[in-house]
Amino acid sequence: MPIHFGTDGWRAVISDSFTFDNLRIVAQAIADAVASEHWDRSTTTDKNKIVIGYDTRFLSDRFAGEVARVLAANGFSVLLAQSDSPTPAISYAVKNQNAIAGVMITASHNAPRYNGVKLKGAFGGSALSEQCRRVEVYINDNEEQARGPNLMDFKKARQLNLIQRFNPLLAYFEHLHKLIRTDLIAENPQRFVVDAMYGSGRGVIKSFLQGTGCEIYEIRGEMNPGFGGIHPEPIAKNLGALSSAVSSGLGNFGVVTDGDADRIGAMDERGNFVDPHKIMALSLKYLVEKRGWTGSVVRTVSTTRMIDRLAKRYGLTLHETPVGFNHIADYMMKEDVLIGGEESGGISFKGHIPEGDGPIMGLLLVEMIAESKKSLIELVNTLLEDVGPALYERVDLRLSRPVAKAEMTDFLTKQAPAEIGGQKVAEISQRDGVKYIMADDSWLLIRPSGTEPVLRVYAEGRAPEMVKALLAYGQTVAETVV
Repeated sequence: MPIHFGTDGWRAVISDSFTFDNLRIVAQAIADAVASEHWDRSTTTDKNKIVIGYDTRFLSDRFAGEVARVLAANGFSVLLAQSDSPTPAISYAVKNQNAIAGVMITASHNAPRYNGVKLKGAFGGSALSEQCRRVEVYINDNEEQARGPNLMDFKKARQLNLIQRFNPLLAYFEHLHKLIRTDLIAENPQRFVVDAMYGSGRGVIKSFLQGTGCEIYEIRGEMNPGFGGIHPEPIAKNLGALSSAVSSGLGNFGVVTDGDADRIGAMDERGNFVDPHKIMALSLKYLVEKRGWTGSVVRTVSTTRMIDRLAKRYGLTLHETPVGFNHIADYMMKEDVLIGGEESGGISFKGHIPEGDGPIMGLLLVEMIAESKKSLIELVNTLLEDVGPALYERVDLRLSRPVAKAEMTDFLTKQAPAEIGGQKVAEISQRDGVKYIMADDSWLLIRPSGTEPVLRVYAEGRAPEMVKALLAYGQTVAETVV
């Protein structure tokens, strides 16, 4: 199997394709790409420094050490995290340490059998798509030229100070203290549950809030590379443990981060999942109305249009992007963005790095609840009364054969219905797949997967019946692909 290094790096099954040999090949290509004249050096002061972090997956610490050996053998000075750490903490460390790049060993929210490599840019976010393409070029070129990876003994690299251990949380916490109002939280300490999903966000929120008076009960915070047999993705079906903890009275609400803590989810006191759509909308409302902040708003094509309604009310420019936080990051690096986020839970805001960050969004949610002196369910209900109702659902439908994205986009555009669920189709967008926007602001997004015969169908409606009708239309589309 060829190694494909995409815009979000490389992921593969451990001991199948994700092996030490293949990882060394990828690490050498990263070293070659970073050392090349094509790598952006304008924002760094130390062109030989690279930060490496890792999550809680099986062998992640060993894999990180192996990458460090390769990079050290190529003359780089490596800062290697001393323990598993959140992806956003590693991304912030790259920027804070003036490093030229960063490597995170993680498969994020994927199944336990996977591991992966995320490449970070000097600006503190995912590497640019052209930088990732450069890595793939070197992977292929090195193979054609039969050039194997350089490798240095770990102990020797440590003795030469080419590999240094560090704690990324120290500087990360110092930065978060500038963005989170711990004084407000301390005035109204909260009692809540944190679900780390056995990921590298474990202990982070609890440690940060020490001294505020909050009573925090953390679940699934121990080391468990198998993630309890589930995908460490903060969606409703994976949060039975959090629901039980909140229902048992261990906290008045819950916050949850994914396997590498770059995504956020929440749960109210009744055990209702509070999805990233609502978290982003609540955050936008809070940042404008309580902090008085301004700036543009960026959301992906699959994210709630409650954001649009709030942005219009506040007179803020709104940008819609294709799916993927890298598109949001592009805006965060070139203009004054107030908040940017996507439906999967990657959200960031003004003053922070252009990277989805679960802990900071969880902390902002705690701050919002403390400041309002209301429960999470009250905040959500007020939001929905204000700019809702907005009911959301997503399904992935298997196809009988793979379908090219361009082919499906053309088909969906030409065969667009006049109405769905009794609502007229008022607008059709082709930003990423095809999105039908109804007259009442409900919408249906249909996106074929680029890697497997799957049709991703996203729907947001004003009533349960509308969501059902939208998804049913998506099912009909899937059945026509034979």
